[in-house]
Amino acid sequence: MRRVARLARVARVLLATQYAHMLEYRAEIALWALSGLVPLLMMSLWIHQADMGVAPSGGGAASGAELGAAIGGLSRVELARYFISAFIVRQFTVAWVVFAFEEDALQGRLSPMLLQPLHPLWRYLTSHLAEQATRLPFVAGLAGIFLLLVPWAAWWPAPGRLLLAVLATVLAFAVNFLVQCLIAVLCFWSERASALERLHTLAMLFLSGLMAPLELFPPAVRQAAQWTPFPWIIHFPARLLAGAELDAAAGFAALAAWLALLLPLTLLLWRAGVRRYAAMGS
Repeated sequence: MRRVARLARVARVLLATQYAHMLEYRAEIALWALSGLVPLLMMSLWIHQADMGVAPSGGGAASGAELGAAIGGLSRVELARYFISAFIVRQFTVAWVVFAFEEDALQGRLSPMLLQPLHPLWRYLTSHLAEQATRLPFVAGLAGIFLLLVPWAAWWPAPGRLLLAVLATVLAFAVNFLVQCLIAVLCFWSERASALERLHTLAMLFLSGLMAPLELFPPAVRQAAQWTPFPWIIHFPARLLAGAELDAAAGFAALAAWLALLLPLTLLLWRAGVRRYAAMGS
């Protein structure tokens, strides 16, 4: 019990410290939130495409609710809800461990961190959580503005579905964080692991559902994407939040499988990398 109380105290201090640090950069965090508008921009493109494919009833202007399924079996209402959900999910699953870790390694800040009893990855984790807490009001404001612009797409998930979406988002963040940690650990062997992260970002853009729901992809691409972590980081939580029909059990099983794979692999590479780092510094 004493150990649990100590861990809780350390976690509370870390979160409070990181939150205070992030508040100093809230203007920059607001810009980060704005930089995540890709799903909302893509929403306008896909909705326009849906409008081009469906004729209004009665020869007049159609409301959002009157337009039926137009692209890939998704109506413009479903498309709008999906992209707004993808925007929200993306804001709380984004991770940037690679860049922070690489900078710490290159500037020599990593060495004293390794001498402390607290694992350095805990610092990066609490930094991410504090940044998400700081980002929350900006995300809520932006989502509210877009819902005001497209009131026909406004919705509120059922309480059970909302809880599942929140849980899926938390697990998706954990998966993305571990993927970033895995790439960051390569800094022990290469000073520029961020170059590999750019390839990861490219795959993330196209396979996660940020650019389009996976339902709009060719079947072969969709099936191949299911074997990567990307769809489970954005597409699955976004579909849950949007109220779409899907196999939630399969999605949570996939997230659990990726966590079970990535966590031990990251820790294994970390130990190997620290041994190499210590040998190089001795």
